[in-house]
Amino acid sequence: MCGILAVLGCSDDSQAKRVRVLELSRRLKHRGPDWSGLHQYGDCFLAHQRLAIIDPASGDQPLYNEDKTIIVTVNGEIYNHEELRSQLSDHKFRTGSDCEVIAHLYEEHGENFVDMLDGIFSFVLLDARDHSFLVARDAIGVTPLYIGWGIDGSIWISSEMKGLNDDCEHFELFPPGHLYSSKEGGFKRWYNPPWYSESIPSVPYDPLVLRKAFEDAVIKRLMTDVPFGVLLSGGLDSSLVAAVTVRHLAGTKAAKQWGTQLHSFCVGLEGSPDLKAAKEVANYLGTVHHEFHFTVQDGIDAIEDVIYHIETYDVTTIRASTPMFLMSRKIKALGVKMVISGEGSDEIFGGYLYFHKAPDKEEFHRETCHKIKALHQYDCLRANKATSAWGLEARVPFLDKEFIHVAMSIDPEWKMIKPDLGRIEKWVLRKAFDDEEIPYLPKHILYRQKEQFSDGVGYSWIDGLKAHAEEHVTDRMMLNAKRIYPHNTPTTKEAYHYRMIFERFFPQNSARVTVPGGPSVACSTAKAIEWDSQWSNNLDPSGRAALGVHVSAYDPQVPTASAGKGPAKITHKKPRMVEVAAPSLTIQT
Repeated sequence: MCGILAVLGCSDDSQAKRVRVLELSRRLKHRGPDWSGLHQYGDCFLAHQRLAIIDPASGDQPLYNEDKTIIVTVNGEIYNHEELRSQLSDHKFRTGSDCEVIAHLYEEHGENFVDMLDGIFSFVLLDARDHSFLVARDAIGVTPLYIGWGIDGSIWISSEMKGLNDDCEHFELFPPGHLYSSKEGGFKRWYNPPWYSESIPSVPYDPLVLRKAFEDAVIKRLMTDVPFGVLLSGGLDSSLVAAVTVRHLAGTKAAKQWGTQLHSFCVGLEGSPDLKAAKEVANYLGTVHHEFHFTVQDGIDAIEDVIYHIETYDVTTIRASTPMFLMSRKIKALGVKMVISGEGSDEIFGGYLYFHKAPDKEEFHRETCHKIKALHQYDCLRANKATSAWGLEARVPFLDKEFIHVAMSIDPEWKMIKPDLGRIEKWVLRKAFDDEEIPYLPKHILYRQKEQFSDGVGYSWIDGLKAHAEEHVTDRMMLNAKRIYPHNTPTTKEAYHYRMIFERFFPQNSARVTVPGGPSVACSTAKAIEWDSQWSNNLDPSGRAALGVHVSAYDPQVPTASAGKGPAKITHKKPRMVEVAAPSLTIQT
């Protein structure tokens, strides 16, 4: 992932303004440590911090058309760029960058080309011929993007909030699947799939169609000119990503450059469920497996950095982002620049444990639609920013545009959890890869119960966070929480602790309203809490809050940390975060 920053139509085009834009762009350098670029055209500035994945030698940005009248700064990967290039035979390309097609597609099709892009992207395009500009964000919001307005009438675009929060009068999330046109003067949704209207689909379930769609999504994400691997927690989603990658890696350009043996990465507290399961899957698939241990204190020490980089105070996201943040640093230190990850499956297939209580297929389907639409504020935010903090790119095949279309067209009756029929959560996905002749995974892995990432790294991780918050937030502070934080008032000491840190970094009102709120149990929406009367008394985003579903569910009688004394104080005398039994990364040339 790269970092982009644009200031469009500012009243000051002086050298001092250029210096300021460069200064703000450097706040995004962690996203793109390989090269920096800045293009100024009159009162418009387009800046770029590059993480080089495709064509590292010549793909520096901003990118241009033939006569440099179209200027583009892009954060993204365009997986069908070779096919698109073949349709642009009359155009001359300057680089091998996959993103250069954007400038030439605009020349050919105007603003109506965005849906032709198969990939993840955020870009700003400046047309010097008429001084207009176009901004767009990918369908689901895998790449982060913010838009702001200056008091001088300028419009600001940034990959992260920290690039514009100090210089804009107001700013907000740029909505996924939308474009912003200066010609039209506002937003327009370019991504309009059938599921977006939340109408109930009726296509019969075909396991082979679903399997093929996912394999295609993984294969296209093997496009890379740099070393890569997979994130492997040992759960269903990451294990399927690894299994499909192993099966299709040989014969790819990536395999010719870097070898056919896949590298896999896992993080957890010592003895955690994920570490054990991931090692078993890695041994089964024959990957070169790298296992990282961290202690609760390692995670607690990183919380401030995590909140600064992830730009949220959402409890679920911070819990899960911290281990990923620590792991990403280790992965980058091994020389890896891209990883493939399993985000998005639970939203598409109703994989969270609270879906056990969905009353009917209509409610089930609507909840999956709501979850997918909100991904850019939760798991996409985490996966992108926790890795980009260290100049590592995460690719997510479950959020492939075509795969989502196939999966969300299935009659949701097939996705419903029906224990009497042997259908656990995500049964349709498990069944699609339950191949008796050439198994993708061992049966007990293929049918392992869902663990949320923040739980799977070790249950004492969340318990330790609650204990830490108990030490820093008093009961008196909680009594005044609604007056101190009237928007998204924190209801637990853990949430209050994160909110204090967030507000130190991002004190603007615009910043606090970019973070979603509302009650949740086991990552549900507020609406889904109505599915079970017990849940309203046990609001916690951990999967263990799904009382009567999770095999390690919380005791419903145990109060949370905010309701009195929290868990006993945890003292950690263990070594700092270390890599355990991780072979050295060898790159075949």
